[in-house]
Amino acid sequence: MITRRAALGLGLAALATARGVFAAVPKARRPLDLLFLGGTGFLGPHQVNYALARGHRVTLFNRGRAATSPYDARVEVLHGDRDTRVGDGLMALADRRRWDAVIDNSGYLPRHVRDSAELLKDRVGRYLFVSTMSVYDRTRPGVVDESSPLLPLPDPDNERDEPGRYGPTKAECDRIVRRVYGARATVVRPTFILGPGDDTDRFAYWLARVGASGLVAGPRADAAPLQWVDVRDLCPWMVHLVERNDGGAFNAAAPPVEWDAVLGAMRAAAGVAIDVRRPPGTLVQELAVTQPLVRSDDPKVRLDGRLATRHGLGYRPIDDTVRSTWDWWREQTPERRAAARGWPTTEQERLLLARSA
Repeated sequence: MITRRAALGLGLAALATARGVFAAVPKARRPLDLLFLGGTGFLGPHQVNYALARGHRVTLFNRGRAATSPYDARVEVLHGDRDTRVGDGLMALADRRRWDAVIDNSGYLPRHVRDSAELLKDRVGRYLFVSTMSVYDRTRPGVVDESSPLLPLPDPDNERDEPGRYGPTKAECDRIVRRVYGARATVVRPTFILGPGDDTDRFAYWLARVGASGLVAGPRADAAPLQWVDVRDLCPWMVHLVERNDGGAFNAAAPPVEWDAVLGAMRAAAGVAIDVRRPPGTLVQELAVTQPLVRSDDPKVRLDGRLATRHGLGYRPIDDTVRSTWDWWREQTPERRAAARGWPTTEQERLLLARSA
């Protein structure tokens, strides 16, 4: 039986070797020395392969858990740990070497982000931190732009992974990068990131359910419209941000799309007939069902992504994201698909359908 880690590695290797997608990418006017903190997850292959196609010199810093590098000899790999209390920590970065920019994909704990930001601040030109929409307080209805307040982190020394701490913890990391780097900081706050290679399996859940045809337990009836950004739009754009030396904070979020339209795009891509039942929100709560990508706590909150658009980020239509992710998901091995995580159980789906009739 293939393990989940091995299955994800197979998906990563397949994605990273599909370099023909970038064959027509024009070279940058000036090659840069780029350091990626992380680079072998969902975002990494899309960023790194694009940066290489642009002619940049790439260094990765990660824990080196993969048996082989998905980038062959095209990148330099430095091994260590974001946690300075583990092994050699950041020692591989602790010399006089300089980079034009850092793209930080893996910062979650404030201590880790502070240590890397301060260690590199005199040896890099720009620090791009990948934050999240979850840093905002979304309890009040309205439009959330980059000036909206971020969530506080009352106990920053608490490093336990506890419910409700993801947003406040990332918000503190967001603040640290902007405080350490000032005008040299770039912070990208994406909404849900979708597209080929998505190892969260959230979008794949709905694709798999629609693809099975027949009766489908859809998103709760009071679900907020879906706001997303395609990884194939987001990652090249982040490379362009550091190429242009653009600073500031940016929300990466396409205009919201109603779930009925999302499911319709999935039905068209799969070429099947489905009957969708949207269960009441009260029923979903009663059964304690977590529906991937479905939010109901902020149906009147919209993330404003227009500033990112003015700085060059384009948002492809949901139909394109659906088709490409569906093609990628069907190419995965049965073992990989069986290792999907975070999906409602068959029994939960049965109860949702039975009580939504």
